[in-house]
Amino acid sequence: MIQMDARTEQRQNQTLSPRLQHAVRLLQMSSLDFGIVVRDVLGRNPFLEAEEGSEDEALEDGRDDGMDDRQEDGEVYDGPRDTDEVTPAQAQAEMDADRDEASDSDVWLADGTAPERQAGDGNVSALDFMMEETPLNAHLHGQLGTMALGARDRALAGVVVESLDDDGYLRTPLSELCAVADVVPAATLEDMQIALKLVQSLEPAGVAARDVAECLSLQLGEIECPHVRAMARAIVNDHMDSLAARDVPAMARALDASVGEVEAVCDRIRHLDPRPGWRLSSSRVNYIVPDVIVRKDRGSWNVQLNAAVVPKVRLNEVYAQLFQRHRCAENAEMGAHLQEARWTLRNVEQRFSTILDVSQAIVRRQRHFFEYGSMAMKPLGLREIAEEVGIHESTVSRVTNNKYMATPTGVYELKHFFSRAMVSANGKACSGTAIRGLIQDIIESETSDRPLSDAEITRQLARQGLTVARRTVTKYRQMLRIEAVGRRKRHDGLAVSA
Repeated sequence: MIQMDARTEQRQNQTLSPRLQHAVRLLQMSSLDFGIVVRDVLGRNPFLEAEEGSEDEALEDGRDDGMDDRQEDGEVYDGPRDTDEVTPAQAQAEMDADRDEASDSDVWLADGTAPERQAGDGNVSALDFMMEETPLNAHLHGQLGTMALGARDRALAGVVVESLDDDGYLRTPLSELCAVADVVPAATLEDMQIALKLVQSLEPAGVAARDVAECLSLQLGEIECPHVRAMARAIVNDHMDSLAARDVPAMARALDASVGEVEAVCDRIRHLDPRPGWRLSSSRVNYIVPDVIVRKDRGSWNVQLNAAVVPKVRLNEVYAQLFQRHRCAENAEMGAHLQEARWTLRNVEQRFSTILDVSQAIVRRQRHFFEYGSMAMKPLGLREIAEEVGIHESTVSRVTNNKYMATPTGVYELKHFFSRAMVSANGKACSGTAIRGLIQDIIESETSDRPLSDAEITRQLARQGLTVARRTVTKYRQMLRIEAVGRRKRHDGLAVSA
């Protein structure tokens, strides 16, 4: 028989307040995302204002290197002090300067197109001289516009152009495009094939292909040597699987040619572009802005924050003091804004001080990496950095997420410096990063005609005292984006000119 009773029990649980949860999320953000959040708060919070750099203030005040020392006493230089009137010589000099500036502007305008965007002072904006990106479909439509085509042919070719993907391929069957084309009489499959051939004749070469083989085949006209072009066409049309697997001996037997000759033709094919649409894609590059910068100064490694990622915000003390003097119950919303402003400033300070402390601890632990390279990387765990800095392991994990360090050898994510220990034959610990660097050196020193398999690399590591499983070597090789032994094999032979 089930008995039910009621009783009280005391428990102690640790929970995070909503504000603390938000602070944890901010700590995990990248500097770019964090800057966006801070700018959003800056735009809607009246108690926050952007700090102006001393260099900008110097430019606004008209100061230069030839200014006397009166600025140190708080005086602002605003022109000649001996008179308030402008002399005729000064007026003529100003007119000559304006005339020179206008003539320079005329030269810029004469060399370029008519500006559509003007700077605030009426001069040409720098945006006018930026290269305008042309999408692939617009580029192809422009070429069609220069050709003597009828309205029907132009419309069908336009349907093909608008059906291309970002790679420049036509993934939609021609039978479906017949129904899309709004022409009278209705388009037939033969009409669409003619339109497809028309688009495939445009630049860039290889556009409007339906598969990789057709894309490469459309670009074979760039090969000048007829013999090489014929052999390349045979490989692309009939031996794409062998080409992808780099099975040169099989292609040589099928084409009744030497291994060296086929290898040279395959090299020429690999210089073709399998994604012609990318040539007209966006040229914007997403750059990584490091959070900290590491430099060597007088024999020691110094770590400093990158000023470009630190938001320049401060509390508007004037507004804060006025609010404190006239604070009342009706201004609860303004009080929340003031509290949010102070909390945002604390978050900015705490975030970047934690990033700096963790980065300094990493550099101290991995000093040999900065001196000698990846093979000198030591095993490092989150707990070691957490104990040294005096924070929790989860905080270290959040700090190292999407944060980057600029070093003399490149830009690395902070997580790059952490790896588990692997014990060698002599009992010493070795990091996975060091083993990856050693594997890369072994592969780079191999000969092209006799590349090393993963098992052979494993045996070489064992001879150096590192016991590593073959599957681990395979995983590290794939992480280094190095192909398997079959695809790294090269065949010496007669070189063929293209």
